[in-house]
Amino acid sequence: MPVALIALAIAAFGIGTTEFVIMGLLPEVATDLGVSVPTAGLLISGYALGVVVGAPLLTALGSKVPRKTVLTGLMVLFIAGNVVSAIAPGYGLLMTGRVVAALSHGAFFGVGSVVAASLVPKSRQASAIAIMFTGLTVANVLGVPGGTALGQQFGWRSTFWAVAGLGVIALVGVVALVPRQPVTEGQTLRSELAVFRRPQVWLALAMTALGFGGVFASFTYIAPMMTDVAGFSPGAVTWLLVLFGGGLVVGNLLGGKAADRALMPSLYVILAALAVVLVAFVFTAHAQLPAAVTIALFGAAGFATVPPLQARVMAKAGDAPALASAANIAAFNLGNAGGAWLGGLAIGHGLGYTAPNWIGAVLAAAGLGVALVAGALDRRPATRTQPEIPAVHR
Repeated sequence: MPVALIALAIAAFGIGTTEFVIMGLLPEVATDLGVSVPTAGLLISGYALGVVVGAPLLTALGSKVPRKTVLTGLMVLFIAGNVVSAIAPGYGLLMTGRVVAALSHGAFFGVGSVVAASLVPKSRQASAIAIMFTGLTVANVLGVPGGTALGQQFGWRSTFWAVAGLGVIALVGVVALVPRQPVTEGQTLRSELAVFRRPQVWLALAMTALGFGGVFASFTYIAPMMTDVAGFSPGAVTWLLVLFGGGLVVGNLLGGKAADRALMPSLYVILAALAVVLVAFVFTAHAQLPAAVTIALFGAAGFATVPPLQARVMAKAGDAPALASAANIAAFNLGNAGGAWLGGLAIGHGLGYTAPNWIGAVLAAAGLGVALVAGALDRRPATRTQPEIPAVHR
């Protein structure tokens, strides 16, 4: 395994921690800054919006800059955003810090995916992407619970200082370990934008938004589902989330290996499995042991989608994969927001806390339908001129 992947994974760990840890610190933030918990919750929405805007924008601005330089600049931006969050005297500046940190999120994963793929042979590119995203999955297992405990013990600002410290470690790793790659000849912002004229790129983005929308339709409401339906105590939710996070790690690595062997067949199987698990969750959520087992399977199936979805959009972007890859990160976040909104809509209409599982299953099935259409187009002679693996430059 190239050591540069370790630096990318550490950065992903820090980014994943700062994205999700705020969920566990909302009461502390709200009390300290004198705002309501729902108002503090908008810090999550602000971050997601920053990812959606920053992913294509910063990637486009860096299209003529060496990728190592882009990654270095993004980590500096990430550190700055978390430092601003840590010292923020009020809600407005905290929101600003969150958005600044979020701007680096999508572009880092987008450009980082291209760099990770360039470090290994073509037959292992999806696995390399999965190794980088392992940092994001481990953040859910260790970073978020640890950051929440730190913030509860020493104040929420200590968590943002710790995440900024992780950013410094990742920055040093990127500078020291990631090889410098020259700007691809002929690659311009126009050539990057040109990939969005390809229907297969849009189909890949739709697969991502729908498939991951299915994950967040259910996951957003996992806590009330486990306490009000399965009968777990509130204190047990933390351990259930650790169980979910363990599934994420396993699913991410298995999804990468499967995608290296057969990309589209892997997507068919994984999206179908995700839909099946979510349907099963409607029924298993009513008993504690089945619910716990399903949570682990849900995490595995949900994050097994990530490496193949990212590899698919890069493949269909051909020799200009960076902007399309970043746009796919934005699509993940659009799916997160849309799935959570639809799940909340179902609960708000009195359908109960298991209703988001049905919503998630429908979204995952829709993603599978898009994947089947994309696969059928692949088999048409007119589409076979598109390269299946992005050209990467060392």
